[in-house]
Amino acid sequence: MAISDISLTAGMRNNLLQLQYTSSALQQTQARLSSGKKVNSALDNPTNFFAAQAETQRASDLGDRKDGMSEAVQTIQAANNGITGITALIQSAKGLASSAASTNDTLSQATYYTQYMQIQTQITQMASDSGYRGTNLLTNGTLSIQFGQVTGTSTLTVNGTNASNTGLGVTSAGTWTTAGQAQSDSALMDTALSSLRTNASTLASNLSIITTRQDFTNNMINTLQTGSDNLTLADMNQESANMLMLQTRQSLGTTALSLSSQAAQSVLKLF
Repeated sequence: MAISDISLTAGMRNNLLQLQYTSSALQQTQARLSSGKKVNSALDNPTNFFAAQAETQRASDLGDRKDGMSEAVQTIQAANNGITGITALIQSAKGLASSAASTNDTLSQATYYTQYMQIQTQITQMASDSGYRGTNLLTNGTLSIQFGQVTGTSTLTVNGTNASNTGLGVTSAGTWTTAGQAQSDSALMDTALSSLRTNASTLASNLSIITTRQDFTNNMINTLQTGSDNLTLADMNQESANMLMLQTRQSLGTTALSLSSQAAQSVLKLF
């Protein structure tokens, strides 16, 4: 039997329609309370739904950039560790040169020179060991950091240097058999130390830029997520109050439907 074949009074139809509206609103409120969102799909509010999706996606893209920034920080710190170690080695070598220049004992000068040559080897090895995940800024490596959401925009390129003994010019033309030769090499070490300080300063400047961009990115992600939430999150206090009101309305509607059917039920008393 079709619904249209059933005869209902006008009062019963009105009450039934109101109950259907209340039931639909109750289901919607229950969905909002369970999800915490007033916009769960494009059907709820297409404008807010797609706008919130766009902001969430942008926040996700920036989150991926944060990972790249963190890796860049570690790469620069690895290079800085290498510079610190190489600086200590050159200072030690300079001490050997000063000792060789202050004595006329050729045996001692030869011993100092042998130690100096060992340090030269260690300088090159330390530079080679200062990389991080395949990028070494002390062997002419290049580091590219992506800050922006769109590839190719808002980037920073950090150019490395050659911090080996030959790259720094820490080489020797003699065997320190005279004070002049040792002093000449000591001057080369002063130049190398100055170059290392410049490189360290450049790395520090780049590191400052990256950490500043990290803070900026964190703030942007928070702003985007908050904006997305403002478009979609439900007011839980309001939805809870709506739930109580709808439950009360549903109960009253059921009672009203029962009352409206009493006229039809009175016919039964005739039998």
